[in-house]
Amino acid sequence: MIPRTFPPAPGWSPDGHRIKSEVDYGRGPEKTWVYGALRVRDGHEVTMTASSRNSAFYQQFLQKIETANPAGDIYVVTDNLSSHNSLSTRTWLEDHPRIRHVFIPVGACWLNLQEGWWRIFRKAALAGQSFAGPPEIDQATRLATAQLNARARPWIWGRPAPSTRVRRRQYVYAV
Repeated sequence: MIPRTFPPAPGWSPDGHRIKSEVDYGRGPEKTWVYGALRVRDGHEVTMTASSRNSAFYQQFLQKIETANPAGDIYVVTDNLSSHNSLSTRTWLEDHPRIRHVFIPVGACWLNLQEGWWRIFRKAALAGQSFAGPPEIDQATRLATAQLNARARPWIWGRPAPSTRVRRRQYVYAV
């Protein structure tokens, strides 16, 4: 997520026509990355914002996941980003044996089942908003996470079953 600043809207010309200008906006130097994890058995999520996608922030996120899941093994299904498989991350994982990485095969991004959750999260936290800076993105992320966790339920991928609506009228056509 990148904070954006847009120029003011153009005014009207003396003859009553709208002045046209090219779409132009500036992006600030600071980017904000949102890390997210979903616990499928109860639908709770863990999110964190960071200023970079490096191994240090990824390890901080893994620590948050470990803290949020105090018992049992933790399987982290992830893509092949270099920070997920760097030497420092592998060394960190040796000291945390409960966390196990499962990597999605290269070229098979459609196997990432978390994309459905990301769609819901982006709609709740980020869609249709313009942020002035990283603190606002962090606040929106924390608020959306709290709201989604308040109504969390076990995560089931796929479409819901069609409704069993009873037909009110049934027509019979004779030819």
